Amino acid sequence: MSFLNTRHPPLSCKVMAFPRKTQSFTFPLLVLLHLCTTTIAATDTISRSQPLSENITIVSKEGNFKLGFFSPGNNGNFHVGIWFRTISKRTVIWVANRDIPVSNVSSGELTISMDGNLVLKSLGAPIWSSNSTRKLSRSTIAVLLDSGNLILRDQYNSSDIFWQSFDHPTDTIVSGQWFGIDKITREYQNRVSWKDQEDPAPGSFSFHADLVTMSKYVSVWNDLEVYWQSGNWTGKAFTSIPGMPLKSDYSYDFVNNTRELKFRWTTKDVSIITRIIISVNGQLQRHTWSNDSKEWIIEWYFPAALCDVYSVCGPFGVCRTGSDEQCFCLPGFTPAYSRSWNLRAWSQGCLRETDIQCADSNKSTDKRVSDAFLKITNIKISQHPITLKVQSMEECRSICLSNCSCTAYARKDDCNIWNGELRDLKQLSDGNTDGLDIYIRLAASDPLIQESEKKSHHERLTVLIAVLGSIFMALFALGIAVKIFQRRISSQKTFSDNDSLIVYDYSFLQHCTKNFSDKLGQGSFGSVFKGLLPDFKPIAVKKLQGMKQGEKQFHTEVRALGKIYHNNLVHLSGFCLRGVERLLVYDFMVNGSLDTHLFKNEKILDWNTRFLVILGVAKGLHYLHDECHDRIIHCDIKPENVLLDADFSPKVADFGLAKLMDRHFSRALTTMRGTIGYLAPEWIEGLPITPKADVYSYGMMLFEIISGRRNSESMENGTIRYFPVWAAMRISEGDIFEILDHRLSDVNIQELEIACKVACWCIQDNEAHRPTMQQIVQILQGIQDVSVAPVPVLLQQLVEGQYSDTQYCK
Repeated sequence: MSFLNTRHPPLSCKVMAFPRKTQSFTFPLLVLLHLCTTTIAATDTISRSQPLSENITIVSKEGNFKLGFFSPGNNGNFHVGIWFRTISKRTVIWVANRDIPVSNVSSGELTISMDGNLVLKSLGAPIWSSNSTRKLSRSTIAVLLDSGNLILRDQYNSSDIFWQSFDHPTDTIVSGQWFGIDKITREYQNRVSWKDQEDPAPGSFSFHADLVTMSKYVSVWNDLEVYWQSGNWTGKAFTSIPGMPLKSDYSYDFVNNTRELKFRWTTKDVSIITRIIISVNGQLQRHTWSNDSKEWIIEWYFPAALCDVYSVCGPFGVCRTGSDEQCFCLPGFTPAYSRSWNLRAWSQGCLRETDIQCADSNKSTDKRVSDAFLKITNIKISQHPITLKVQSMEECRSICLSNCSCTAYARKDDCNIWNGELRDLKQLSDGNTDGLDIYIRLAASDPLIQESEKKSHHERLTVLIAVLGSIFMALFALGIAVKIFQRRISSQKTFSDNDSLIVYDYSFLQHCTKNFSDKLGQGSFGSVFKGLLPDFKPIAVKKLQGMKQGEKQFHTEVRALGKIYHNNLVHLSGFCLRGVERLLVYDFMVNGSLDTHLFKNEKILDWNTRFLVILGVAKGLHYLHDECHDRIIHCDIKPENVLLDADFSPKVADFGLAKLMDRHFSRALTTMRGTIGYLAPEWIEGLPITPKADVYSYGMMLFEIISGRRNSESMENGTIRYFPVWAAMRISEGDIFEILDHRLSDVNIQELEIACKVACWCIQDNEAHRPTMQQIVQILQGIQDVSVAPVPVLLQQLVEGQYSDTQYCK
C-alpha cells in the first residue's frame, strides 16, 4: 500500500508471454498487470509522456480529489472532470469540456500539447484546451492539488503556474478558492449552472461579481436579468446573507480595492466537505456532506423562494408559489425537453402542443382568427406589456387576435398585450390577489379549447334556463326594489367589481359630516372633515380640490387605490362623485397627524414610538414604490400626511392623489406639487420626478422626527433657516446628540445613529445617490449597513449665510 501512495513515475512494466495453458502463471500475471495500471492511477500529474485516457485517473497528493473521464448521465457521453474522492457519492466540482462531450471514450485523451497547453482530444482532434495566454515551458506538466485545483506549471519550478482551473470554475466553488474580478482588465470568474443534473453544458443561470458596481456579487439570467444580489460586505458578512458570521466552522477573506474584488471561505476543520454551487434552477446554494446520512445537506440557498429566480420555468412555464414551489407548463403546452423537466431542471421551458393557425402566413384571414384563448387565473407576469385604451374585454381580445405576434392578453382598466415568448410567470397562492387573469392564445383545434367551449355552452344553457325561470319572480320584486331604492337613495352602494369600496351619496356624507363643519385639516389636495356613520363609526372625508380628471379616469384611479392594503397606509373605504365634487372617505385615525405630536402637543412622543414611526412610514412608501401593481409616487411626504392610529402606529395618508405611475416606467413628468421645505431639487429644477423625490421628502421629515423641530423657519428679515443643513454637518462630524430632541431622555443610540445617517443620505442633491425605500427599510431593520453621508452641496448653497453654528445648539 505504501508503494501505491508514492509520487514516483509509474513503472514501465514488461510482461513476458506465457503459454496459454500454463495455469500456474495465470494469477501472478494478473497481479502484475493490476499493479502497473494502479500505479498510473495513483499519480497526481499529467505530462506529455503520461496523458490521461479512458480508464486512468489522477489523484491529488493527499487523496482529496480525483480527475478523470466520467459520464454524468450514463448516456454514453463522457467529460473530463474533477470530483471529491473521499465521499461515496461522486460529486463533480469542475468540468473541462462542458459543451462538447466525448462520444467514444476509448478515443479520448487529455495530454500536454507541444505548445504546453492542456488539451483534450477525441479521435485525435482537439475539442478543448486550457488556452493559456502565457508563454508556456516545454517542460510543462499538469498537477491536481489537494485543494481541487488543477494547475499547469513548470516541471522544475512549482511556483511558476501558467493556468489553473480555479480561475475557470464551472458551477462550483470549494473551500479556499478565490472568486472575484480584476478591476483593471475586467477579467472575472463566472459560475454557470449545469443544463440539468445529467448534462454539464452551460445552463441559463450564472453568478459573478457585479460588473457595474464591482462591489458585490449577483445572480443573473442569460447575462441579461439580475434577480439576486449578495449586498455589500459588512466586514463579517454580505448583507443579503446575514447568517454568515454565525457559522464558526468557516473563516472568510474579502478583498475590495482599486485593483480587484475577490472573496473566499475556508473550512477550519479539514474533515468538513462543503461547496457552494449555482444550481440548475438558478439558486445559490451551500452544500455540506453528512457522513451520517451519506448525503449532501443544503445549509442555505438564495433567493429563498424558487419563484424569485427569473424565468426559472423557462418560456411558457409557470412557477407555482407557496409551500410547494415547482414549475408546470401553461395549458396547451408541453415540456421542451422532457428529460430535463423530469429531472426538475425547468429553465428550458415549454412548447405548444398544437401550432396556432396564425403561425401559418399562407392561411387566409378568416382561418387565422380561428385561434382561441384560454383563461388562466391569478398570474403575475414581470414582462412589460403593450398597454392600450379599450372600451371592453372583447375589444382587447380582438386586438390580440388580429396580431399574429400576440401571445396573451389581460384587461385591468386598460388592455395589456404580450407578444412572443412569455417568461417569468408566477401563479400566486390562494389569498394573494395581486395577480391577473390572463388569456393565453391557443389553436382553436386544441383539445383544451374544444373542451372549454363545450363546458361554456352547457353553462350558458343552464344559465338561460335559470334566468327564464326567475324572470317572473324578478318582475314581482322589481316594484318593491324600486321603492326601497328610492328610500335609500341617500345611503351607500358598492362597486360591482370591488365589494370593499363603498360609493357614497353626496347628501349622505353631507349629513354624516354635519355639512362639512368639523374640519380636521388642510392638505395639498383639499380639506379633511370628520364624520360619523349611522353605526357610530368615525370617518375622515377629504374634499378634493383642483382635480381635473373626467369621471372615467377618476373611477379608474379610485378603484386602484381601493385595492391597496398595507399596515402603514391609510385605507380608502369609499368615495363620492357628484358633478365637479370629488370626495374620498377614509378610516378615522384617533391620534391625528404626526405634526401635532411633534410640534404642538405638550406630551411628547418617546424615542421608541418615533423610531416605529420612522420604520413604518418607510415600509409604507416601499410598498407604494415597489409592491403595488401600479407604482405610486406620493409627492407630498411631510408630518401632516402621516396619521397615527390608537396604538400610535403610523399610516401614510394622501398617497395616490398625485400622478399614478406604472412601475415599468422609471420617470413621469408631473405638475409641481408638494410643500416647500420638503421638495427635492428636481422639483425646483423642473426635472422629471421619480420615487427618489419621496425619499428626499422622507429625509427632511426624519430630521423633524429626530429633533422635534420644523426643518425650516421664516425669520423676521425674510430669510429662512434650514435645520437639515446644520444637522447634516453635525452628523458628518459625529455629533448626533446635538440634533436629538432635548426633551427626550431614554434613547437607543444605535437607532438614533442609523436614523441620522439615513436622513443625510435621503437629502442628497443627486437622486442617484439617495437610497431606495427598500434599502432604507433594510438599513432601519439592521439588515444592511450604512455609512456617513456627505453634506448636500446644493442645499448648502441655497442657504449659505442664512444660518450659523450656534443657532440650534440650545
